[in-house]
Amino acid sequence: MAKICEKRQLTPVTKLFRVAAPLIARAAQPGQFVIVRLREGGERIPLSIADYDRQNGLITLVVQEVGATTRLMGELEQGDEILDLVGPLGEAPEIPARGHVVGIGGGFGAAPLLCLMRKLKKQGAQTTVIIGARQHDLLILEDELREVCDTLELCTDDGSAGLKGFVTQRLQQLIDGDQPGRPDAVVAIGPMPMMQAVAETTRPTAIPTQVSLDPLMIDGTGMCGGCRVTVAGEVKFACVDGPFFDAHQVDYVEATQRSKMYVREESISACQQAEQGTS
Repeated sequence: MAKICEKRQLTPVTKLFRVAAPLIARAAQPGQFVIVRLREGGERIPLSIADYDRQNGLITLVVQEVGATTRLMGELEQGDEILDLVGPLGEAPEIPARGHVVGIGGGFGAAPLLCLMRKLKKQGAQTTVIIGARQHDLLILEDELREVCDTLELCTDDGSAGLKGFVTQRLQQLIDGDQPGRPDAVVAIGPMPMMQAVAETTRPTAIPTQVSLDPLMIDGTGMCGGCRVTVAGEVKFACVDGPFFDAHQVDYVEATQRSKMYVREESISACQQAEQGTS
C-alpha cells in the first residue's frame, strides 16, 4: 500500500496527490508512469508521474475525474492508502537538452511537463511551456511550471488568460519567429486531438516532435494488447515501447479509435458507481 501524504484540489475535477513511494521515487524518470489499483477487483489505471522527490520518497500524481476509478481516487484524502502502485513504467523520452525545447500541455496533460522541463532546463536547454484549457480556472500548476522553465505561455478558449485560442496557435507564432523564438524540439502531452494538431503544426518545418500516448493504456505491461498503435508503419505498444513517440509517425486515426474502445464500458461503470452512491 502507498500512503497519500498530501492532497490538493487544482480544479473542480482535478486533484493532486503526493504519495509515499520511495522505491518508485528513487528510480523514476520524467515521462514515466505508474499503474494504480484502488481496491481488490478494481480497475488498473495508468497515471503519469508529474514529479518525484527522491530524498523524501514521494511521487506526485495528478488525477482528472473522468471515469469511475478516477472519481473514486478523487474521493481519497490525506492519510488514506492506495492498494497497489506499480512503477515506474514506460520509457523516458529522448529529447536533446540543447537549443529551445517547447513543452505543450493540454488540460491535466500539463502535469507531466513539471519534472520533464525541470530536467531539460538543468541540462542547459532553453525551455518554454505552453499550457491550454477552456478557461483560466481550468489551467493547472501555473506557479510550479513557471519555476521550472524559462517562459510560461497560457492559452484559453475564452481568452480569460493569456492568448485567446489554442496552444497550436501560440506554437505557430513561435515557429514564425515570435519571442522566445522558434523551437528546436517540441513535446506535447494531452488529449489526442491536441497532440495530433501539434504534430501537424510542426510537420511542415520538420521540427522534432514527440507525443505521449498514455491515454491508450489499460494494464501498462504490454500483456493485454489494448495499447497497440502504429508508428512509422510498425506496431508498437504504448506502455512498453512508449509512452512517447515521434509525433509525425503516429497513426492518429487508429490511435483515436483505440482510445475510444471502452467508452461504453466506462459509461456503464460510472453509472453503477453513481447508483451505489445514492443507494
